[in-house]
Formats: sequence, structure tokens, C-alpha cells
Amino acid sequence: KVQMVESGGGLVEAGGSLRLSCTVSGLTFHGYAMGWFRQPPGKEREVVSCIDWRGITTYYADSVKGRFTISRDNANSMLYLQMTSLKPEDTAIYYCANKPDLRCRSGDGWSTEEREYSYWGQGTQVTVSS
Repeated sequence: KVQMVESGGGLVEAGGSLRLSCTVSGLTFHGYAMGWFRQPPGKEREVVSCIDWRGITTYYADSVKGRFTISRDNANSMLYLQMTSLKPEDTAIYYCANKPDLRCRSGDGWSTEEREYSYWGQGTQVTVSS
């Protein structure tokens, strides 16, 4: 059974930092690209970042570029999202997701759609106060 469990969320002041973790079990972690999504209050879920199976190629949404860093530890089946310079608009439930492919690219673009990802965690709440 595939399990993906996010942790590390919480309440932080604007300008602060948080590090999210995603523990994955039940699949060959190093054989898949992985992504982070978020769902702000009252809005649709949106892609935040993606990392390829080797941890070399990454994608970031424009809204987080330069502030967030995605990384992975294939030896321990862990995915991370380091978030810095947090803003109130980063407030959301953050989800990790597995992409059934080695890479974050899809055709001529990046895999930014929910339908391109297979397994999801239950989410962790991040709240940024102003």
C-alpha cells in the first residue's frame, strides 16, 4: 500500500521559514518524479514545485520561485520543501504527490496538472500571519 505523509506545517509570521517533509512508502521512490501542490482557502489546488527522479531537474511556480527549494533523499524515500520569505498568500494546505514518470516535464511543458500525479498525501496546513 502506498503511503505519503506530510509533516512540518504550522503557523509562522510573514518573512519566516518552514521546512515541509513527505515520507513515502509502498513504492520505488527513486523511480518517480515528485511534486508539491497547495490549496489556499477557497481556491483550487495548484502546483508549487516538482523534482525529477534524480533530484537534478526542478520546476517552480512563478509565485514561489527564488523562495522555495524542493529536494529529495532517495535513500530514505523522503521529499522536502524548504520555504523561506513566507508571505500570507502562501497560506494553504500543502500536499506531496507522486508522478508516475521519471521526469517533471510533459510533452513540451511541465507537469503542473493534478491529473498527472497518482498518489497524494493527506496534506499539512501552513498558515502565514501578516
